[in-house]
Order: sequence, then structure tokens, then C-alpha cells
Amino acid sequence: MHPEVRKTAPGKCPGCGMDLIKIPNHKSQIPNSGHTTHDMPKMSHHDHEAAMTNPQMAKNMEADMRRRFWISFLLSIPIFLYSPVATQFFGLHLPTPLAVNWLLLILTTPIVFWTGSIFLTGTYYSLKAKKLNMAVLIATGVLAAYLFSVLITVIRPESETFYEAAALLVTFVLFGHWMEMKSRRGTSDALRALFDLVPPKANVIRGGREMSMPSAEIIHDDVVVLRPGDKIPVDGEIIEGETSIDESLVTGESIPVSKTIGAKVVGGSVNLTGIVKFAAKQVGSETVLAQIIKMVETAQNSKAPGQRIADRAAGWLVIVAIGSGVAAFLGWYFGADAGLLTALTFAVATVVIACPDALGLATPTAVAVGTGIGAKHNILIKDAATLENTSRLTAIVLDKTGTLTEGKPKVTDILGFRGFSPNEVLAVQAAIGAASNHPISKAIVDEAKSRNLETKKISNFEAIAGFGLQGMVNGKRALIGKEKLLTERGIDTRGRRKEIDLLADEGKTLSLLAVANELVGVIAVADAIKPTSKKAVNALKNFGLEVIMITGDHRKVGEAVGAELGIKRIFAEVLPEEKAKYVKKLQDEGKFVAMVGDGINDAPALAQADIGIAIGAGTDVAIETGNIVLMKSDPYDIVAAIRLSRATVAKMKQNLFWAAIYNVLAIPVAAGVFSTSLGWSLRPEIAALLMSASSIIVATNAVLLKRVEPKLSA
Repeated sequence: MHPEVRKTAPGKCPGCGMDLIKIPNHKSQIPNSGHTTHDMPKMSHHDHEAAMTNPQMAKNMEADMRRRFWISFLLSIPIFLYSPVATQFFGLHLPTPLAVNWLLLILTTPIVFWTGSIFLTGTYYSLKAKKLNMAVLIATGVLAAYLFSVLITVIRPESETFYEAAALLVTFVLFGHWMEMKSRRGTSDALRALFDLVPPKANVIRGGREMSMPSAEIIHDDVVVLRPGDKIPVDGEIIEGETSIDESLVTGESIPVSKTIGAKVVGGSVNLTGIVKFAAKQVGSETVLAQIIKMVETAQNSKAPGQRIADRAAGWLVIVAIGSGVAAFLGWYFGADAGLLTALTFAVATVVIACPDALGLATPTAVAVGTGIGAKHNILIKDAATLENTSRLTAIVLDKTGTLTEGKPKVTDILGFRGFSPNEVLAVQAAIGAASNHPISKAIVDEAKSRNLETKKISNFEAIAGFGLQGMVNGKRALIGKEKLLTERGIDTRGRRKEIDLLADEGKTLSLLAVANELVGVIAVADAIKPTSKKAVNALKNFGLEVIMITGDHRKVGEAVGAELGIKRIFAEVLPEEKAKYVKKLQDEGKFVAMVGDGINDAPALAQADIGIAIGAGTDVAIETGNIVLMKSDPYDIVAAIRLSRATVAKMKQNLFWAAIYNVLAIPVAAGVFSTSLGWSLRPEIAALLMSASSIIVATNAVLLKRVEPKLSA
């Protein structure tokens, strides 16, 4: 079980003997697509960590372990019924066609060498690589019990043997592995859903005719035809038609997006209304969906810092277990003058119960479940270290535009004077602004359209560079723009000073309207704050984090937004290239800092931060720019990512604590330290049951992370 192993040719893992499997390189296609790789494929460890993220492989591994367990279990039933344990404790004396020990030998042999073969081959390759792992301990215990029993069967057929210990040891450990795989297979649900987003076939135009072909065979610049209800196979750009696309399955955004010629489409989304054609631009591992899958798989296969400590501890524990087993045998056989059978019982039980299986599972199971939950909620976490370190944050820097606000201006207030109603002010400004491409004009036009206002006819339109617009409306000259423009044109604004200053103090941009040289209205425009921003900021402060806002806007605008959201520390008038310096400043203050931005303009700051969080990437996801990528534009997902990290780390600590306490208490009991004083002792098969139970407890506790899911939504 060594996911870090990488080879360029097929073979066995040098650590434990399991088969190596192909993993896709940067040019290969995602599952269900089948594009041929162009580079030499690397071979990766066919183990729990590497395989459990592949849905089909996880299913196959679980089926194999289930089959091994049930065969072992069925063979173990007669072994137990004929064993000395059944005779001594239950008084069973069943008839047998031949000597009991020979019958037990026949029944136990396939358990040891077939259903338990994974432990024997694992031990061979582990020792070959000069490494000690759990397979070594299991194989040592099984072979010690089995070979001792074979020897007794040959030289003293009527004596008591250990066949039931060897058989039940294999059975219980297989059961533990099966339960572990069953629980961990659930972590691939999010990936399985992503795999299923790619349609098996698509309609493509080649040679002037439309044909149906596997999505795997689509290449760059192929023209793909989409009809209502079709899933989009690859990323591309619309070249003909108009439609509405549902991107919720990929980006998490619930509102369908209108698409026209030149618009981008992302593989895995669904065409809703029109018939369109698009040119394939990104195929295979280049697609957004492939990047998401790769990121989740990488995270689930990576190791958290805590896991590296656990791995080292597990390595030492193998040595301690074998040493304790030898010491137990020598102590009982030579020191306590116990019989060979008694000494071997304690030795085998000690080796078995000390298996560091639970210690090895403590953090990988939690990481797999945590990253799977994140992916399900459109929170992509790059690796296990990020998942763990996010829980250590002490400060978080939020970029204003696009993170806390919508990133585009919207009309917030409309004031009408001298008999002009707000709708009339809006209609006149929209009529003149329709000829302009300025963002503020566009916001005013959009607001007028949303109110279904009648479009007024204009003439003599003129743009006044840097100040405003003017034109004739209903035979009267209308002037819109900044207050400075109106003042320069001799239009008195002093009578509305109070209203103008109030809106300006709120950090809003004002567009004043004068008709026939009189001020008749004001429209205030601002970058609207997202609905969940305030709740997100409050939650972050409740986590004990210092929340800082950074913006390139004027200080007054930044302070207005900060006041509304409850953010006290604000860095304003900061250029994009300067944001990294402010993050460094916070780090110099001793803070562990996260930076949240759009993932493109904020790339240097995201790289400087201890944890970089790219938000609202959507179909233009820039996965390489952040440790965490939030596919939606919802600031509450920042809270969800931190909450998920803290919950995952809590499970890691619980699992590590349980695994450590289990080994500290179990080894002395199994070695017989309390046998004479308290009468506590364990047979090897009971030790195996407890060891497996410990692993199941750890895996189950990790699955309980799913309880945090309801708290991840605003």
C-alpha cells in the first residue's frame, strides 16, 4: 500500500507486492473518453489509496475482498466447530471421517494460501524491499500458527493445534479490509458523478456530414452539434446558433447561462433549448471536467503532514510488534516455564494485535472522505496538506471585487426632482446611455430593461470623454454625468447637496441627469454586495479569524463596503501586483494567512499566501492558481472549506488517538502481562478480531465526517 511508488513499466510494488496499474499522464483522456496517450504511461500502486478514487476499480477491489472473506468464513465454520476451543468451551465432540487435525489441515490450507495469499505475497515483496509493514505481521502470525500446527499434526497427531487461530486470523483481517473498502468506496461518489457527466457518444460534423461517434474520438476543432437535452462532451466555443446551457453539474451555478456565437461551453454541462454548433477547443485532460477529476484524485491520494508522522510510527510499531512477540515467547517459555503451546499463543497474539493497520488508516480515510465531500459541494482541495493546514488559518484576506461583491455595477438608488419620477429619470438616462459601452451606462440600461420601461428616442448623441454623455430627448437637451460636468456647464446642484453627499459617502458612483439646464435626477450605481457575503464574514469572525478586505477601489468605496459587512481592516487603492506585498505584511506579523481572489488577476497574492483560495472560477477555472478552488461565486463556500478542513482534522486526531491508545493497551494484554495477576489473556483469533475492529472503527469514524455536510451551505 504505497501510492508514492511510480514505475515506467508494469510489475509489482516493491513494498508489498500488489500489482501496479496504469495512471493517466497529462495527455490522456479522463475515464469514459478513451483518448490514446502519447507519452509513456507511468505505473502506479494498485492499492487502497490509489485505486479507491477510481469507481470501477474500487468496486472490483471490494468484490475481490468480499469474495475472499466469504470463502474464508465458510471454511472457518467447520474449523472452529472441530477446534479445541469448541471442545473446551462448548463441549462439542462432532464425528469426523478422519483424524481431527488432518481434517483441520485440509480445511485451513486454502485459507492460508489462497484467501490469505495477499498477505503472503505482500510480505515477500515487502521483505525484498527491506521494508516492514502490516502484511508482515499478519503473515508472521498466520504462518507461525499454521506451521506449528502442521508440525504437531505430523509428529503428534492427537495434540492440540492452532489451526483455528490461523484460519480465523485471516478471516477477521479480510473482514476488516472489506469493511474498510466498503466505507472508503463511498468517497468516490463525487468522482463517479463527474465521470458520468461525459456522454458516451456525440454528434460531430466531418467531411461535410453529421455522424455519431464516441466522445473519446473528438479532436481539436471538430464541429459538434448539440440539440436540446444533449450533454456537452468536451470544452469548446459556439460557432452557430443560440441556446441556454445548464452548467450546474460542473460549476454548481443553478441559473442556466445564455450562450451565443463566441461563447464558451464546458464539457459535462447540458444544452437546454436551442440547436447549436461548437468547435472543440479542449479535449481529454485539457477540459475543465478532467482538471477537476485530476485535482480530486490527487488530493485523495496525497498524504497530509500528520500522515507522514503516522507512517513513521507505524514502521517502528512493526518492529515493536515483532520484538514484543519474540519477547513474549521467550518470557513465557523460558522465564515462566510455560509450555510451547502457551508461549506461542501469547507470541502470535502479540504480533497480530499490534498491527498498525488502524494507525495507517487514521488520516487517509479522513482525507478521502473530506476531499470527496468538498468535490460534491464544488469545493476542490488540491492536496491533503492543504486540507490539514486550512484549519490553522489565523487571518483571511478577501478581495472585494468578485469575492464579496458581484464584480459588475448595478443601480442601487434613483432620485427624481422637479416633477421627474425615478422611472422617468431612469428612462432618459437609459435612452442616452444605450449608445455608450461604459459599464455604468450598461448597468442603467439593464435596470431600465428589467423594469420594462418605454425606450425614448434620442438625437444628437455625444460622448464627453471622461465626464458623461449628452443628447436631445423629446426636443430637450439632456446631460448626464459626474457632478463636475454639470457644474462646469453652469447647472446648480447645491440644492440637492444633502442627497448627493449621502449617496457619495456610501461609496456609490453617481450619474446626475440635467434636462434643460436643471438638475432633475440622480442615479447611484455600485458593485452590489453578494447576498451571502455578510453571513460569510460573520462566520469567519466566529471562527476566530481576522478578516481583512483588499481592493483597488478608492478608500471611501472600500470603507463603505467594509462598514456594511463589518470588516474593520481594509487595504484600499491597491494595484493587483501590490496585493502580494500586503499578504506578506500580514505574514510578517506572525499570521497564517489565506488569500481569496478570482484566481487570475490575484495569482501573485494567491501564491504568496499560506493558503490560496480561487473563488468563482466556474468554467474559466484556473486550477493551478489556488490551493483551494471554489467553483461557485458564493463567498459562503470559503466558510464551508474552512469548516470542512477543521472537521477533517478533528477526525484525523480522533483516529490517531484511538489507534495509539489501542496499541498502547492491547500489546501488554496480548503478551500476557496481566495473565497471572488479573487473568487477562487473548487467543490469536480474538486478537485478530480486535485488530480488525480497530480498523473498522477508524474507517467508520472517518465516514461520519458526512455529518458536517448540512453545515456547508449558507
